[in-house]
Amino acid sequence: MVDYARLTVVSVVVSDRAGWTVVTVSGDVDLATAPDLRSRLADLVAQQPRVVVDLDGVDVIDSTGLGVLVGARRRARQAGGDLVLVCAEGRVSGLLASADLDRVFTIHRSLTEATGSAR
Repeated sequence: MVDYARLTVVSVVVSDRAGWTVVTVSGDVDLATAPDLRSRLADLVAQQPRVVVDLDGVDVIDSTGLGVLVGARRRARQAGGDLVLVCAEGRVSGLLASADLDRVFTIHRSLTEATGSAR
């Protein structure tokens, strides 16, 4: 029997802002939901390689989810763009720092900061 209360859920909303594709992610990004996020990001990067991923609504992200972000950033950079993150202080921000991913990604505290600092 499936315990529906324990299923992980991720929501992805896409918009455009100041020349960036903004991907607002909420819920859990883990082994169960990362493949969907990977697919969505790959499609978006192929269309527009300047991507902001807003993680402020993410409750949990595991190593699979972090790998998805690293791979998407690599593809964006190869296409002449970039992938930056929005992540205010909190659990996800601490995880990024503890994994030294704050050295890999440009991390902004707000969406306005991220899209206003276009390179």
